[in-house]
Amino acid sequence: MEQVTRNHFRFPSTSAIVLTLSAGVAVLIPFLCQAAEEPLEYQVKAAFLLNFTKFIEWPPKAFGSPAAPVSICVLGDDSFGSTLDQIVAGELVNGRAVAAQKLKRTPPPQSCQIVFVGKSEKDVGKILPGLGPGVLTVGEKEGFLHEGGMIAFVVENRRVRFDVNQTAAENAGLKLSSKLLSVARSVEK
Repeated sequence: MEQVTRNHFRFPSTSAIVLTLSAGVAVLIPFLCQAAEEPLEYQVKAAFLLNFTKFIEWPPKAFGSPAAPVSICVLGDDSFGSTLDQIVAGELVNGRAVAAQKLKRTPPPQSCQIVFVGKSEKDVGKILPGLGPGVLTVGEKEGFLHEGGMIAFVVENRRVRFDVNQTAAENAGLKLSSKLLSVARSVEK
């Protein structure tokens, strides 16, 4: 067996270490600044919303046209700031662009494939039926699933998790991937 000596290894110079660390910090600065602006909770929720689009099969009638984007709409107060826009920028799902919209009232049919209903919305039970078929509803208000919502965000032990009402999704003509269901905290059938 060959004996390894210190001469076989080349340690990086101090300037190389400083340069590498500086480059790493420079890359992270935009994310660190954004983290200060938008709470980490909503950065995680935005990432979940984008990832949900990859594990849902929508009926063809959920889209206005074959070229229509997959639209993630935020109804009511917007806690995401610019985070959701940044996360969906340039994303494609099944050949469709992904777009984010901010709404003050219930969207017209086929304009949103995901509707996120924030805590500020009081009449969730009245809003959800008006969305029509083919719309995945996601919320964060306690009792959201019992009011007819499909996915409810829950913060548990400082981590964002989600619960699923599979029956509500199926009634809206949506097929949820078994992979999505397997990472849910709970699934109501």
